[in-house]
Amino acid sequence: MVFALAVAAACCLGVGFVLQQNAAQRAPMSDFLSLRLLLDLARMPRWLAGIGLMVCGMGLGAVALSRGEVSLVDPLMATNLLFAMALSRWQTKQPLGRDGWCGLWLLAGGVAAFIVAGRPHGGHAVTDPLRHWLVLGIMVGTALLLAAASKRVRMSTEAALLAVAAGLLYGVQDALTRVSGERFSHGGWAELVTGWQPYAVLALGLTGLVLVQSAFETAPLRMSLPALTAAQPLAGIACGIGFLGDQVRTTPAALAVQAAGLAAIVCGIVLIGRHPAMPSGMKEEGRIRDLQPH
Repeated sequence: MVFALAVAAACCLGVGFVLQQNAAQRAPMSDFLSLRLLLDLARMPRWLAGIGLMVCGMGLGAVALSRGEVSLVDPLMATNLLFAMALSRWQTKQPLGRDGWCGLWLLAGGVAAFIVAGRPHGGHAVTDPLRHWLVLGIMVGTALLLAAASKRVRMSTEAALLAVAAGLLYGVQDALTRVSGERFSHGGWAELVTGWQPYAVLALGLTGLVLVQSAFETAPLRMSLPALTAAQPLAGIACGIGFLGDQVRTTPAALAVQAAGLAAIVCGIVLIGRHPAMPSGMKEEGRIRDLQPH
């Protein structure tokens, strides 16, 4: 059930990301990194459809996280790029080619290798508050630094930095979603609303959404979606093992295969994301900003 829920969530997310980017590239650049961007996008039916699918994906992902470990669910949800690729390929009629097939098999094989070798399973949550806040601080702090640095680099790098920042926040959001689900299962609504985690989930989701839409607005999808897709499971695994108590096999052979699997996931994501079938999302007249630092 966890596998099915996570893959269904990945499907909704992948299709939703393509629809969102198709709409975001039509938004005015004056809304960059602003909540006004969401208000302008909300007038576009395609973007609303993409957001609806993303909400469904996040809902399915939350159910999967309530039944399984973050270290298991997040790598499976990274396959959303395969569904984005399928929709983009249908739109552009581009063949997969060697790079496309290599990326597909690297991503799918990397996810399988990590799960089979690591066998992620639950354990006892870490009770040390210092370790808990240290992991959260590193993830959120890194995301904020990347978002701040994105304003001083080239457009193509800017989109990737914003996407990585959003991916880190989404990985933390996944971890806190699981914590919120555990609080609800233990004490119901009273236990849930008295904790800080559900409010942090909403704040992280809104911030990540602004970052993602800004990345989609400034550059082709192939410059942002791979970075987003790669960063989220890595952040989720770090949080899962760091303070949620997720456990993986730690024999030398198992660790080597897990590392190779994560590397294959990242390489596959990059290859798929750079495939010509992924939409450019840029209007040729006047949408491409100067590639010089700004």
